[in-house]
Amino acid sequence: MAVVNLSRTLDFAAPLGAKQKVLFWNHTGERPFTCSECGKGFTRLTHLTAHQLVHTDMRPFKCSDCEKSFKTKYNLLAHHRVHTGERWFACAECGKGFTQLSSLQAHRRIHTGEKPFMCTECGKRFTQLSHLLTHRRVHTGEKPFTCPECGTAFAQLCKMLDHQRVHTGERPFTCSVCGKGFTQSSTLLRHKHIHTGVRPFTCSECGKGFTQSAQLTSHQRVHSDTRPFKCSDCEKSFKGKMDLLIHQRVHTGERPFICCVCGKRFTQHSLRLKHQHSHTRETLFICSVCGKGFTRANTLQKHQRIDRESRDDARKIHKNDTRTESAFKLMERLNSHSRLHLSSQSQEFGDWAPEE
Repeated sequence: MAVVNLSRTLDFAAPLGAKQKVLFWNHTGERPFTCSECGKGFTRLTHLTAHQLVHTDMRPFKCSDCEKSFKTKYNLLAHHRVHTGERWFACAECGKGFTQLSSLQAHRRIHTGEKPFMCTECGKRFTQLSHLLTHRRVHTGEKPFTCPECGTAFAQLCKMLDHQRVHTGERPFTCSVCGKGFTQSSTLLRHKHIHTGVRPFTCSECGKGFTQSAQLTSHQRVHSDTRPFKCSDCEKSFKGKMDLLIHQRVHTGERPFICCVCGKRFTQHSLRLKHQHSHTRETLFICSVCGKGFTRANTLQKHQRIDRESRDDARKIHKNDTRTESAFKLMERLNSHSRLHLSSQSQEFGDWAPEE
């Protein structure tokens, strides 16, 4: 294949056409169209114009099916495939299809194990640049997405959208077995393990199974001394995040769980449930020995402990009584034997008495 010398092919005396200029800049690396916001350069003015939308809130390309809008025509075309079901890009390893080439390229890294994007703060690596950018907010504390209803801020847009269903009451993900609805598909998937009995996450120390990886991670701290969750008020540390949240109510005085009968407030849901049994007098905990019912588990345990102690005391008394009875019989036999000696002596000496 012949190598073309571009400098000789182009006649610099004559004005270059648009395509010739782009061709020339592609070889020289020149990017004459520069973004005034971030300094990024482009070989075409149209590319610069499309790029500048990144720095604005303009989304001029609207979907005719769902009215969702996009900053570029390419993103709109890729989005259309959601409605049509087209998946042009298929993975050669597993056959999974994707609507965008970039999604396929990111997916391939699952098979190769490649994680080219590294966090400079902690060294953690990611398969996608977007995941790295989202992760960086952990270090910066940035939460750019704010709920318009309550003002709660989030680091990710998807988290804010999930949160907004709390206000709307929308539960689009429904369990086909029991009909229970959920705000997130991931929550529905975890819920399905209840019906199937599958516990895919197993502890390597004790073999206990869990339906969620987060539950396994929390459980594994039982086998170690790590307490990663520290209280900012008293520096007391805890093994679980929920334990820390419950503890912090000691400092804030918050009691979010209210008894619907008497209005008494509690720091924990479990404490409220225990309290409510005092109103219903429902005896959920039954003694297996005597059949007596109790409203609380700790009351039943106390009852069983007293019952065991009473039985142990009875056994000791019975044992002591047996020993006393044996000693009494031994004394009776000794006294009887002594009387035999006395009677034999009186027969031998008659009515003898010592002289005065």
